[in-house]
Amino acid sequence: MSLATASRALAGRDGVSEPVANRVRQVSRDLGYVANLHARTLAGGSTSTVGLIVHQIDDPYFSEIASGVIQAADEQDLIVQICHSGRDPRQELRQIRNLIAQRVGVLIIAGSGYVDPRLEAEAKAELSAFQDAGGRVAVIGRHFLRADAVRPDNQPAGEVITDHVLSLGHRRIAVVAGPDRLTTVADRLAGVASALERKGLSLAALPVVPTDFTRDGGRSAAERLLREHPQTTAIIALNDAMAIGVLSALRSHGVSVPDQMSVAGVDDVAVAADLAPSLTTVRLPMAEMGQVALAMTLKPRSSRSRKKSTGHRLIVRDSTGPVPSP
Repeated sequence: MSLATASRALAGRDGVSEPVANRVRQVSRDLGYVANLHARTLAGGSTSTVGLIVHQIDDPYFSEIASGVIQAADEQDLIVQICHSGRDPRQELRQIRNLIAQRVGVLIIAGSGYVDPRLEAEAKAELSAFQDAGGRVAVIGRHFLRADAVRPDNQPAGEVITDHVLSLGHRRIAVVAGPDRLTTVADRLAGVASALERKGLSLAALPVVPTDFTRDGGRSAAERLLREHPQTTAIIALNDAMAIGVLSALRSHGVSVPDQMSVAGVDDVAVAADLAPSLTTVRLPMAEMGQVALAMTLKPRSSRSRKKSTGHRLIVRDSTGPVPSP
């Protein structure tokens, strides 16, 4: 194998088969080889570029995080390059490698991690090598990647939105959840379960519909609930995108919100206040999360990864109301 082939493999460039590239990376780790980012920069790269990987760029949650990163980067004369992983760990790994190959100095990874840490093992190794070579990394909403981390209040958000629905008298509650392999879903469901347990109720006794973490996913979940659980009086969606899909489905079926069905979400995306009815949700400071993540990467390195929680706030709007009279 030529030095050029090995160099391309380590940089993540095209022209090297995946088996060969994986072998080169493994050998480099075994030998303790660390790429010199300064030398790479002299060869034509730029540490003035921030790489941002999000799960889904058209999701308002991630677009608001991206706006926070871009605003903070602009103040530092940095350029942001945005990639999207589609909640696919293999695609995320490819994007990490591509951004490192593009000579970024900073990587920010935003979006839920995976309940099974093995799905992130290769990404963890790539990011560790990148940091050892002088690159900086921050993550938003991840548990298992070694980096400075912004931690959304996912479990508390699940608790507070459930407490609100319960306080209105609802007991025939359904939950529209995202993919069960995501830690964000697991954490928000844990919050729902905690709130229910305080009232002597059990999450296991409620219909919980896993679906795509999208508007279309929320719509299909609501259609299923209307068919299979018509006595439901409140639906908690674990993000606002799904809640918007739930509202759309209920409107199509002539179900009045909140007179016949209450609907609640989590995140408080910008459009939530403008819906009809406006959406009750839990506010997580998405733009601020992006700003804080970038700020972490621009601070001097710490021997231990920094972690910052986001805070949260219940926002009560028109989509929730008392349980309907029999």
